[in-house]
Amino acid sequence: MRAWVLLSAVLWYLTGAGGRRSSERTSKGFIYGKPGHPVKLYVKLHHHSPVLVCMDFRRAKKETVDPTYIWIGPNEKPLTGNNQINITKTGKLMVKDFLEALSGLYTCTLSYKTVKAETQEETIVKQRYDFMIFAYREPDYSYQMAVRFTTKSCEGRYNDLLFRVLKKILDNLISDLSCHVIEPSYKCHFVKIPKHGLIHELFIAFQVNPFAPGWKGACNDSADCEDITNHNILQARDRIEEFFRRQAYIYYHDFNKTIPAMHFVDHSFQVWLVVLGLLVLMLMLLVKTAFLSVFMELNLAHKLQTKNRNMKTRGESIVTCLWRWGT
Repeated sequence: MRAWVLLSAVLWYLTGAGGRRSSERTSKGFIYGKPGHPVKLYVKLHHHSPVLVCMDFRRAKKETVDPTYIWIGPNEKPLTGNNQINITKTGKLMVKDFLEALSGLYTCTLSYKTVKAETQEETIVKQRYDFMIFAYREPDYSYQMAVRFTTKSCEGRYNDLLFRVLKKILDNLISDLSCHVIEPSYKCHFVKIPKHGLIHELFIAFQVNPFAPGWKGACNDSADCEDITNHNILQARDRIEEFFRRQAYIYYHDFNKTIPAMHFVDHSFQVWLVVLGLLVLMLMLLVKTAFLSVFMELNLAHKLQTKNRNMKTRGESIVTCLWRWGT
């Protein structure tokens, strides 16, 4: 069922009703290998990697005689301890200030002995562990969004239910892009509308973020996820914008004979671009002259940072839907 239709159905009801697969991680943050199965890890650029243990979790619980450890880096050369590579006597590896060039296959070979007590016969056992480590960067930007709904009253459970259902629908709409809605909130206010008196409205705000659970799988083993996450967040923005456009279409074409008590407020959808901690207002139907010069400067700065990508979002006609509250 399409998302805009689902939201419409829900609002009709409201208004009518009155584990880790590849590795073991301990509480200390140690990452153990798995024999025959590469362990995939993602490390944020310029951060320290987790501590990699040259041993599987089961072996670590047992006694190990005369263990030795040999680590091989992505360049297929043995690793030795230095200012960036920390290797302990017990075979633990940590890479400091992780860089893109350090991405790749890290292999450790564990050698140890088994000794028969009655004969003192020694047998050397070797086990290899592979760790695939990839660098990633956070995206250049995410999106802050705001929307408004009319409601019959600021009291009652329907406002909260609408808020939760809307979030769930938006999450489902962008889940395949590894994006999700975070920091959602709403407040109910009285709004004086010309020729209509006071109206109750829900002011809803949320952020669209490209790091939903499982987002690492979208990287497709890329050493740098930035391009992928940036592409996904743009797609998520466009889908949400289209979602509200569809709400407007449904309202104007299917329910134009009756004005619902709970509906999306026309032209209330706004988007702010979050760039390096700065909020750049992208969508406004009317831009006040006092803020125009500031907006142009921020817009130009972002264009330079993102290689002249088109930053203008559409959304000048997003909006409205829905259904009468109470019969």
